[in-house]
Formats: sequence, C-alpha cells, structure tokens
Amino acid sequence: MKRKSIFIQFAILAISLLVASGCEKKLDELAENQTYTSGTDYTKTSDMIKPLIGIYVKLSATEWENYPLISVRGDDVNAGGLGDQQDFSETDKFKYNKDYWMYNSVWQNHYIKITNSNSAIEQILKYKEFASNKALADQYIAEVKVLRGYWLLQLSRIWGAIPIPMDPDPTTLYVAPLSTKDEVMQHISDQIDEALPFLVDLRPNERTDIPGGVTKHTALAVKALVNLELKNYQKVADATGEIIKSSKFTLEPDFYNLFKIKGKLNNENLLEMQYSDLGSGTGDNYSYLYAFFGPEGWTPKVAGAGGGWGFFEPSIKYIKFMLNRGEVTRLQTSVLFTDRGIAEIKKDPAYLNLPSWISKTTPSGDVLNDYARAMFASGKHYLPSELLTPGRTDYGTNQNMICIRYAEVLLMYAEALTQNASGSAGSADDAVNAVRNRAGLSSISGVTNAQVMDEKFAELAMEWGTRFYDMVRLGKTEELSYEGRSFATDKTFLPYPQAQVDLLPILKQN
Repeated sequence: MKRKSIFIQFAILAISLLVASGCEKKLDELAENQTYTSGTDYTKTSDMIKPLIGIYVKLSATEWENYPLISVRGDDVNAGGLGDQQDFSETDKFKYNKDYWMYNSVWQNHYIKITNSNSAIEQILKYKEFASNKALADQYIAEVKVLRGYWLLQLSRIWGAIPIPMDPDPTTLYVAPLSTKDEVMQHISDQIDEALPFLVDLRPNERTDIPGGVTKHTALAVKALVNLELKNYQKVADATGEIIKSSKFTLEPDFYNLFKIKGKLNNENLLEMQYSDLGSGTGDNYSYLYAFFGPEGWTPKVAGAGGGWGFFEPSIKYIKFMLNRGEVTRLQTSVLFTDRGIAEIKKDPAYLNLPSWISKTTPSGDVLNDYARAMFASGKHYLPSELLTPGRTDYGTNQNMICIRYAEVLLMYAEALTQNASGSAGSADDAVNAVRNRAGLSSISGVTNAQVMDEKFAELAMEWGTRFYDMVRLGKTEELSYEGRSFATDKTFLPYPQAQVDLLPILKQN
C-alpha cells in the first residue's frame, strides 16, 4: 500500500507541474518551472520532500524522444526506415541535421530537468533552515545532485562540450561558459563525491520513503559511468567494487522477465523510471511511450493489444554476433523476429540453418507480422500482451524503464581490471562469469578487455547507447561502420541544435 501511495504522490505532483508549465518547451520559458514555489511556507518542513519528489517526477516523465536519440548510433541497433522521422534514420547513419526537431527537444528536455534540479536544491536549502532533521535535507540534496549528474552525463555524451548551469535561474544558461566533455565528467564525479556521505546505504528497492529512489549505490554507479568516459579506470574499479562488496545486489535469474513486469524494482536495478496504471484497466495511467519501439504489425496473444511505430530495431550484425556465440537466453530476450527478418538472415549461407527457436512467435505467444519499417523489434522494450492490465491496450504500458543495472556494474568492474586497475571485489573472471552464467553460457578464464567488451555487447544491446559510447571511447570506431554506414571521428558528437545556437552565443564560438 505504501508503494502505491508514494506513486500516487508522484503522479499528483506530475500533473500539477505539467499544468503549471504548459506544453511549450522554449528555452526562454524555463522560468515557468519555478513558479509553483511562490508563497511556499518553508517553516512547514514536512513538505521538504516535495521538491525532491518533483525531480523524481522529471525522471519518470522523461520525454519519449530522449532514449532513441541517446541510443540509436551503435552497431547494436538500427533506426527503422520509412515514415515521418527521416532525420532520425539519417542520424543512425551519421548524417546529422542541426535543424532536426528531435535534437533541439532532447537538448531542452535535459536542461529543463537540470534547471529544475537547481531550483529543487535551492528550495530544500530553504526548508533546511527550519528543519529539525537537517541531515534529511542533506540527503535530499544529494539525491538531486545524482540525478542532475545523470542528465549531464547524457547531454555531454551526445554533444561533448556543454554549459553547466548551477543556478536555478534558467537565464544563467545564456552566459554559462562551455565545459569540455572531460570537464563535464569530472564535474559530475566531484558532485557525486559531495553527495555520497549523505546517501542511504540501501538498494533502491529497500527504500520505504521513496521506493526505487537514489541511494549510495546509484551514486557510485553514476560515478563509475563518468569515470569510464574519462578512462580513469581505477576510480571505476573502486566505485563498482564498493557496490559489489555491499552484497546488496543480485542478477535477476530470469533475464527474459527482467525487462517485463517482474523487473520492476528488481534487486538488479540501481536506477529506473517507474510507471503504473495503478492496477486498473481504466482511469489514470502513467507510462512511457513504448510505441516507438514496438512492431507496426503483430497478432497479439491478447486481442486488441496495440502495436508500435517500428522505429527501433536490433541490427543483423548484433543478431549474427549472438548466433556465433551460441546465445539463446539473451538473444531471445533482446530480439523479436519477423519472417522477413529471418529470411534476410538466411541470405547469408553461414546462417542458412537457424536454431528452431528463432520464430516470429515470441516466448509469450505474441506473433510479429511482416511490416515495412523494420525486420526486427527490440525485446527489451516489449511487454507481452498477456501482461497488460485487462482494459489497457497501449503497447508496453505499465512497464518500467531500467536505466542502470547490476550487470553493467559487474562488467564495468571487469573492464576496469582489464585496463590495469586493481580491484578489491574479486577478479574480472568472477564478474564476467556471473553475467555469462546467468545467460546460460559457460565460464571462461583469463578474461581480456576484448572479451569484456564482447560481453557488454551481448548483455547491454539496445540499452542507452552503451555500445556506441564504448566503441568511441576505446577508439574501436571501425565497428560502427557496418551495413553501409561509414563512421568518422568527427561524427562523435551531434551538432548543436540550430535553435540553441541562435539563442546561446557560446555555442556559436564552438
């Protein structure tokens, strides 16, 4: 009951914020996001949690276009062809249009969240003046810093050098200097170090005040991610090693259902966006728009369940890579097949005889029909129709979106050790084999960096652009030139959105 009441609290505040700010996302209207604080009674310290809840609302109410743009450029995933998002498909091919609406939207979406975070910190500090439990205020501020750092990480991965606004006044973005990508990552790492002493030493799903909220281990995972970008492998090993040694996290044995309802607030998850239809087939429904990932054509096991748009598909390169490894569990989970896709794979004589389990029918009994936009769909963004709450028909609705999970922590730890860092939480073999064994693969010994990266490819495909950012960071960009694509290092970052260049003088100078 408590978990539901907390979610309803999130939802009510989300609605109030949306009403207050309207639907426009113009940069010069960011100040609207502060107006709900007018007249706040900061002596009512029981309300101190509200600014924090507002930031969690921003996490879960993320706009649908953010994930696809962050994720589409790796050799694990293709943008579905045809349709009205040609520039999205072109981005996947490293042909960038600075006027594309999605670039500008993702930029604005993240900076709104960052500016809201700055405002939330300011509000919590005002409550802190009157609070008897000042340590709780420090904890809330620390949680906001971690989420703000996570959003800055995504922005800088996409665009490299960016401004870092630290003031709740959104107009300060107009005068903030550009920080290089390395400076952004170091800033985030430093902010995490500031936050760590104040965060609770729990799994996110152990929290009863905000189930699934940020903890010490979430912060350590974000610190590992940014130091991976900096190639500071010892800090990666230290941060991930601390998570591993806590013994609080375990790999979900059922990989297939980790990405379904069973995966909600799982012991494997360190950060996730939470959604709910509140257990009802009608009424309020708080959901991510999973239709972007779903197949245009299917025959669901539960008649009437809606399909998707077909704009996001696993690559044939990834599928062949998995077949060569003898993967079953992870391939069957990650890829939904159509007959047309199966026929396309078989055009290569080396794959003429595919395993019998490869079928247009999913393990849950939904059938993918051929459709023009793509040959495959992402199984990691698929909710079987039989798991929809009766009365709900939107594709994937009621499914959480996992941002960081323990398998990635284990593989970052192994990667750091194979880059000559020292570890205190076991060997690289131990970490890699835990992930492999969960997938039904045998253990290996003497793990190399190349083997770790292969394991990350197999395990984390279609998740948050991990493969693209890994290959760029390691200088293995030849992997990104596949299926007719040609990657060059000057395509590492997207061009700044023209609408932002027109607004922010500092971008014109870069």
